[in-house]
Amino acid sequence: MRDFPRPVVFASRCLGFAECRWNGATIPDAFVESLKPYVEFITACPEVEIGLGVPREPIRIIEDKGAQRLYQPATGRDVSEDMTRFSVRLLDSLGQVDGFVLKSRSPSCGFKDVKIYPREGKVAATTGKGRGFFGGAVIERFAHKAIEDEARLADFHIREWFLAKLFMLADFRAARSKGDMRDMVDFHSRNKLAIMAASQKALSALGKIVANHERLPAADVFAGYGDALGAALARAPGYKRNINVLMHAFGYFSDHLSKEEKGYFLETLERYRESRVPLSVPLHMMRGFIVRFKNDYLGNQTFFEPYPEDLITVTDSGKGRERRG
Repeated sequence: MRDFPRPVVFASRCLGFAECRWNGATIPDAFVESLKPYVEFITACPEVEIGLGVPREPIRIIEDKGAQRLYQPATGRDVSEDMTRFSVRLLDSLGQVDGFVLKSRSPSCGFKDVKIYPREGKVAATTGKGRGFFGGAVIERFAHKAIEDEARLADFHIREWFLAKLFMLADFRAARSKGDMRDMVDFHSRNKLAIMAASQKALSALGKIVANHERLPAADVFAGYGDALGAALARAPGYKRNINVLMHAFGYFSDHLSKEEKGYFLETLERYRESRVPLSVPLHMMRGFIVRFKNDYLGNQTFFEPYPEDLITVTDSGKGRERRG
């Protein structure tokens, strides 16, 4: 089992950390709870931080002359500027952060699917959906980090990628903090297959950055590599790319396996293709082959153990699945 870095994650405070919802409630979240032994959490409730209190009258986003405002219908109070100033201040203070778990559909923390209302007053109908004020600021400032909300994380495909990306970014941050080109080379070497799954083109581009033919200072190489890595991880690999990497690794062992073993592994890949099992299942099988045949190169690849095994679960809401190739 590999040693994992400890990611730094911002979380909406209402997700099991404190009773700070508008109605004075908290929202216990099993996934957030499972992360606590493995990550360093930073939490805040933007609405409490700008002085709205607990409990409080709900706020909402309204359209106003082509712009959006954060508005409290019961009092008529506009808290747009307060929330914008708080968002800048908090995000400026975060420093090195690897990911965010935000409250879904919140007019402050939501980063998508937040209801937008057409005007002030007690209006029931909405005009569309968008980003919350704080959640939108997170996306603008930290677009390449691991960002999700608790509702989407109920889907195991989304959850798998969030965890894989989160721990890879934390791994890169740890390497970058050492500032030595050897740490850069080691990071790239052990993440080759994970990057290949995200983008073969990106793997080639990142390899050229690591080669550093221009003899740039290590800090400049890390900066360039970090930007390119963030862009490469912007979208989750489709199942076809994951299967391509698994088949690439399978080639190391296919001559040493029985017909029955080969058939069972290929059948498992087909079950993964059909979304009948999560990616962790064929990864676990591949780790068995790696141990059995003592393949040090594959054994060092983070693709086969992208995050702590205790975080694996197949509980799935079935919502929000995306079948990209």
